[in-house]
Amino acid sequence: MNLRNNTEHYALLPVALHWSMLVLLAAVYACMELSEFFPKGSDPREALKTWHYTLGLSVFVLVWLRIAVHLGSAVPRIEPAPPKWQQVSAKLVHAALYMLMVGLPIVGWLILSARGRPIPFFGMQLPALIGESRALGRVFKEMHEIAGTVGYLLVALHAAAALFHHYVARDNTLRRMLPRRYRG
Repeated sequence: MNLRNNTEHYALLPVALHWSMLVLLAAVYACMELSEFFPKGSDPREALKTWHYTLGLSVFVLVWLRIAVHLGSAVPRIEPAPPKWQQVSAKLVHAALYMLMVGLPIVGWLILSARGRPIPFFGMQLPALIGESRALGRVFKEMHEIAGTVGYLLVALHAAAALFHHYVARDNTLRRMLPRRYRG
């Protein structure tokens, strides 16, 4: 099993982290969206919100592993090389995605802290980051919702770019991040 990137493909660990983060982010968003179908205070709604918090904090934990792996590995080249503007755009979108994966969970943690609510994480209760403050709670909630909407757009842009590279530009951008058996 190859754990190091080479010039053509990402290794198993970065590939697994990439696709695991996609599934995790989809679950975080799904929990919050699905909770809206249940009455306020109902058990299903509260369970989905708890899973939203727990999975959101899981994103926060895993993104640091992902950053460490990325910083410690070479990036496989794209063949044929895209134009400079696409390279710069890709770096900006990736940076925004990483900021989102770090920032959204922190702001969510701040919301719960400001509201004086427990911060659940797989059966543990994490400490509050700040004291109770209804006003701060509203500000952080607004920030979280705006950033969450931006997250939808960034993920869609990232996926659209990968598909563009695969089907239009016909380069290896997407294939570099696929598990070995799907690289074709």
